Amino acid sequence: MKRRFASTEPTKEWLITGIRLVCMFLFLYTAYAKLVDHDRFLKGLSGVHLISGLAVFISWFVPLIEILTFILLLIPYTAKSGLYLFLAMMVVFTGYISGVLLWAKIIPCHCGGVIENLSWTQHLWFNLAFIGLAIIALRLHKSNNQ
Repeated sequence: MKRRFASTEPTKEWLITGIRLVCMFLFLYTAYAKLVDHDRFLKGLSGVHLISGLAVFISWFVPLIEILTFILLLIPYTAKSGLYLFLAMMVVFTGYISGVLLWAKIIPCHCGGVIENLSWTQHLWFNLAFIGLAIIALRLHKSNNQ
């Protein structure tokens, strides 16, 4: 017999809201760090051989998507879409980190802010934790709608 996490609807909503807030804070903080020190972020991206040709585009696109995700997560009506976009972005970032760890000879850090103090392996685990949180929020959201 499968045992599911049982809780009241208000508890589920509280958890979803808490996870949304943490995800919002993460992306607003990282977008801010990338925009405030944009030259450093761009230089770091330019140093990655695989994406150096797209570095200028990526250096503006990533923080803008992070801000868009923040806005989607902020509005209750679009929060589910925001969680999906957050999850997709975190999966892409985690794939990027995995690729760098596997194939890069020199590992540049261009995250910005406090997050850049993490090692690449710690960053990988950090991202996986946020992926897990987003999945939990989406599952709770789904169970609320059933």
